[in-house]
Amino acid sequence: MDQVYIPKRRIGFDIGTHVVIRPLRKKIAIAKPSFYDVDSLDQIKLRIVNEIFEKISEIVEYDNVIITGSFLEKGFNFNDIDILLISEDKVNTTHLEELLKDKIGVKVHIVLMDNKTLTKGMSSDPLYQTMLSRCVSIKRFVYRVKHEINYKILDLHLLKSKLLIENFDFLSGDEKYEMARNAVSIALFIGNKEVKKDKIEESIDKLFGKDMSKNIKENIIVDKKGFLAKYKKFYNDLSSRILDKIKNGSK
Repeated sequence: MDQVYIPKRRIGFDIGTHVVIRPLRKKIAIAKPSFYDVDSLDQIKLRIVNEIFEKISEIVEYDNVIITGSFLEKGFNFNDIDILLISEDKVNTTHLEELLKDKIGVKVHIVLMDNKTLTKGMSSDPLYQTMLSRCVSIKRFVYRVKHEINYKILDLHLLKSKLLIENFDFLSGDEKYEMARNAVSIALFIGNKEVKKDKIEESIDKLFGKDMSKNIKENIIVDKKGFLAKYKKFYNDLSSRILDKIKNGSK
């Protein structure tokens, strides 16, 4: 935009009237969202999903918009809504987050990336696989990626889970669960197994005790000493496996 032309004869715009200038975009019809490992959503959440997709479609050029995270769990125990915005364009995500919050009344967290970054993340980072194994997207997608293990990156990711040992008494249930989930997802990834929510929770229960995935999240671990002993051994064994691969020349 270099110049804006306003006709001299204009109805409803007196001299000095404040106006907003924005690009003219066509009204985009939003198709039914695509659900991945999400059996159902509350009607309120479904309305929020549609409003997010509609608002983003009005102002942003994108390849896809993906909602993931705790928002998709049953109930309303979430702090914000995690959104992956897949676009080749530069987007002011802070401004977009504010617009969405004004529209839906809920805080959102937007991560902007292009398709290349997403594909690379899917191939080498279990966090991406966990996020996209359970999500709702504006467009149907199929990401077929080659499984690439970068042990140096995994070693950095695993450090986040060490805090569960060091700060157990000061962490919330959600924080403990995220750290346990992170470590278990890395173990599944290294074992070339599916990194999905149900598989992660099955592994947590198998490793640390019956219903432990639920108990960790709800912060009701009865045998703290026993749990920490099992978790510490699991963490140290996993860390040793990763460090051995790094020492032997793996990435």
